[in-house]
Amino acid sequence: MNLRKLIACLVLFFTLTACANSAENANSLLWKISGNGLEAPSYLFGTHHLIPLSFLDSIAGLDEAFEATGQTVGELDMSKMNEMQMKIMGAAIMPNEYNYQTLISETDFQLLDKTLKELVGTGLDQLGRMKPAMLSNLISITLYQKYYPALSSGTSIDQYFQDEAAKRFRPVRSLETAEEQIQMLLGSQTIERQAELLVCMVKHPEMLKEQMDKLQDAYMAQDINALNTLYEEELPDDPCPGTPEEKDAMNKDRNIQWLKILPGIIQEKPSFVAVGCLHLVGKDGLLNGLRKLGYKVEPVM
Repeated sequence: MNLRKLIACLVLFFTLTACANSAENANSLLWKISGNGLEAPSYLFGTHHLIPLSFLDSIAGLDEAFEATGQTVGELDMSKMNEMQMKIMGAAIMPNEYNYQTLISETDFQLLDKTLKELVGTGLDQLGRMKPAMLSNLISITLYQKYYPALSSGTSIDQYFQDEAAKRFRPVRSLETAEEQIQMLLGSQTIERQAELLVCMVKHPEMLKEQMDKLQDAYMAQDINALNTLYEEELPDDPCPGTPEEKDAMNKDRNIQWLKILPGIIQEKPSFVAVGCLHLVGKDGLLNGLRKLGYKVEPVM
């Protein structure tokens, strides 16, 4: 598998992050934003970054919502993906004082090397200078492509909406910079913590498959409540639990920053906002955050 291709998928994959439930939220992926001085509504759509475009045919009112807007907003400006890939490659290299021989045990080293050779096609002899977080995400994306080969190929939903905006000569706006996403992806945890989580993932591939299956089923059913349950459940026997701080870095902290700039964007012109679906709901999610700012947010059913 071509490494640059994996990195391109990786940029999309890791941004599908966590959420929490709210009784105010119906099972819809498409939401209308109005009121609070807006002359025309904007729309917020929750994406899954590795779902085929044919899924969009099942979303009621989606075409009408997209056509009613004047610009498209995403987590990143997808036209700059090549630039981001280069920046990721630079940020993915471990500091010189670290290496896998000292970070993990010899047994874990051999298991990791074997896993990489089986999935990516090359082992630690070539990938050993990459940060553990980078290897974790490379393993995740290759496993996803293995488990869902028919679903993980072609244009992503996020890319599709931005391409369609470009065809209509509409602006495309981003909520984050490449540097911000790279920091979240590769710099928000210590190297030691990254290595701990990487080894745990390699030792428990069945756990990752189970999580992927549940996520896939919930999204295809447009069941945001099920997505919340998947995120919120804390399994007593989870071998690789995340910390509250790690969850916040992936979701809450980013939502807070996005809510600082979204009002100005949707005030400027009606916008179609497409971000990872699990950013939408919960007490720290975009739906609740926009309501707190005075907007009317309602599902398009």
